Amino acid sequence: MKLSENNPFLSHLLFVFLASIILGAGRALSIRFPDRIAEFPKDKSNQPLKTAVFALGSFWRSEAVFGCLDGVVRTTVGYAGGSKMSPEYRSLGDHAECVQIEYDARLINFRKLLEVFWSSHDSRQVFGQGPDVGNQYRSIIFTNGTEESRLAAVSKEREQTRSKSSIVTTQIQHLGTFYPAEPEHQKFELKQNPFLLQLIGNLPEEELEKSSMAAKLNSYAAELCPLKMQKQIDTKIRDIIKRGWPILR
Repeated sequence: MKLSENNPFLSHLLFVFLASIILGAGRALSIRFPDRIAEFPKDKSNQPLKTAVFALGSFWRSEAVFGCLDGVVRTTVGYAGGSKMSPEYRSLGDHAECVQIEYDARLINFRKLLEVFWSSHDSRQVFGQGPDVGNQYRSIIFTNGTEESRLAAVSKEREQTRSKSSIVTTQIQHLGTFYPAEPEHQKFELKQNPFLLQLIGNLPEEELEKSSMAAKLNSYAAELCPLKMQKQIDTKIRDIIKRGWPILR
């Protein structure tokens, strides 16, 4: 089965259907006919999103760790923590691979993100995670102010208490410049699943990077969504295939 890439109406219908599942739309959905698929849903409160940045090993997996959390709107992989100007993947200098998380503080807070950070990697491993060894894979909590620094320090102390036999190597740094990584590194796990990319209309790189749905499906592709949501998306996608939507013929 293959999605038709030449029928924007059908692509948008399927996008709206998946959005209602994955993003939890609780209101009636209207059909529009834009040249490109608009991001969905929109925040009508005009309340600015908050930003957090963490380094916890390879940023391909790190992005997938956070993308499926309730309240996380957008994820971007990139480089931070070093002094080199305009780092690149093959020339990082002293930067670390990291993930930037844009989130709605009404639905999730920095404390919860810290909990996910600690539970998603081995903070006792020196300059690396699993088979990925090197300075670019070190563990860092980047902070944007005094309160975040305090919360990070408290959480690190708590983690060290739990790890009596090993030293927690995680650094706490004030966030300087965050450099977004090259397009090929964004939503890496999702890009390994062409079928999922087709389900959301084969978005161009700049839209894929900013898409809330892509952030969710990136986690889903890596099997890192909360179990309930992982199963819910599984069920709905199987239902789409079973019904043989015209878009899949």
